[in-house]
Amino acid sequence: MSFLLNIDVPDVAKATTFYTEAFGLSVGRRFGADFVELNGWPAPVYLLTKQAGTIGAGGDRRRYERHWTPVHIDVVVDDVDAAVARALAAGAILEVPASDAPYGRIAMLADPFGHGFCLLAFSAQGYDALLEGS
Repeated sequence: MSFLLNIDVPDVAKATTFYTEAFGLSVGRRFGADFVELNGWPAPVYLLTKQAGTIGAGGDRRRYERHWTPVHIDVVVDDVDAAVARALAAGAILEVPASDAPYGRIAMLADPFGHGFCLLAFSAQGYDALLEGS
């Protein structure tokens, strides 16, 4: 079993620039002007043009102002502060600055299209630091 990450965006060219600059992903294949495959993470990332206002899953209309969803990307990095700087330079929006947590260091951001993501560097214990008795 495997998975793919599909991200709806209103502008694939702008999204391609953001995701390649912010995360060092590379373009794998282009399926026309509105559909791009990015590589460099454990799962391929597909950027798909879906205009604001079009119908998405469940009959909801797509919108690209900042929104909340219970599903988001955690990008595991070696240096959160350097990754935040790189993401901001590419156009990300910082929502919660980097801070230390028992499991490591984390910052919360959004891409230019309203999708939230976290940048996370694990401590030596990682999430095991949250187990009772640790």
